[in-house]
Amino acid sequence: MIDQLFILRWKEPQRAMTTNPALITDSTCDIPQTLIDQYGITVIPQVVIWGEEQLRDRIDLTPEDFYLRLEKDPVWPTTTLPTPAVFEKIYLDAIAAGAREIVMMTVSSAMSGTFQLAQQVGQQMKVPVHVVDSKGPTMSLGWQVLAAARLRELGGNAAEMVEAAARVRDKLVQIVCLDTLEYLHRGGRIGSATRFIGSLLDIKPLVQINHQSGLVEFCGQARTRKKSIETLVNRFFEQLAPGKPMRVAVLHGSALPEAQALAARIKEKYNPLELLVNITGPVLGIHTGPQALALCGYTEEV
Repeated sequence: MIDQLFILRWKEPQRAMTTNPALITDSTCDIPQTLIDQYGITVIPQVVIWGEEQLRDRIDLTPEDFYLRLEKDPVWPTTTLPTPAVFEKIYLDAIAAGAREIVMMTVSSAMSGTFQLAQQVGQQMKVPVHVVDSKGPTMSLGWQVLAAARLRELGGNAAEMVEAAARVRDKLVQIVCLDTLEYLHRGGRIGSATRFIGSLLDIKPLVQINHQSGLVEFCGQARTRKKSIETLVNRFFEQLAPGKPMRVAVLHGSALPEAQALAARIKEKYNPLELLVNITGPVLGIHTGPQALALCGYTEEV
């Protein structure tokens, strides 16, 4: 069993640190709350629309409740962006707290309009707002945010924080083992995997994030759950540089026992520098569905 298990339970967005620069991200990042608090990261909640309800990601709707409802509710949820007023308030709060620069990091612009909206509102601020397109979802974004936060802890400025995120992005690997392709297909986030729909609905597909295009790509398939997890592990670690310190996140769609077992296996065999376990939030869960498992990580410079 791994030493620590991080299950994220988000509250109202925290005010940015009173130091310069401020670091802000959106709630698709899947960073454990302990690390958000530790590094003073401000989080803007995305919004899930479920029938007549508008639910803020991890504030009005927890990941655990989301997956339970997703399997039972005949109404299909969708997502929408936070309003410009939400971005404006968070930016102004950071400035009022003393920030003279802001680093705003978002989910892939190929998957969401968050990046463009963050830019538009940022241009209206009286301090520079550096908006970064992470080219990925969940911990693809999260690892970049953490790299920027850790650089800031060492006294780095906004430009250096953006550079730290870019270095991580260049090395990131994220692969997702889906229990079904149905949710990704229905959510319209399937990218180049579209042509495989007919043949994959009845098997266990694997998809990968292309951190150049920011899109989802098909990368494999298996007939059984066990085999799909084996393929996930093998393909993920094949793409990481051997012999270097690793930072790895195990992500799951309400499949905690499997995620814990996978994390324990990874710790024993690879002993990564950092190993996180977290549940994927509602905004991404709409597309990946219940029981999805993912690995996301990179190797550090030596």
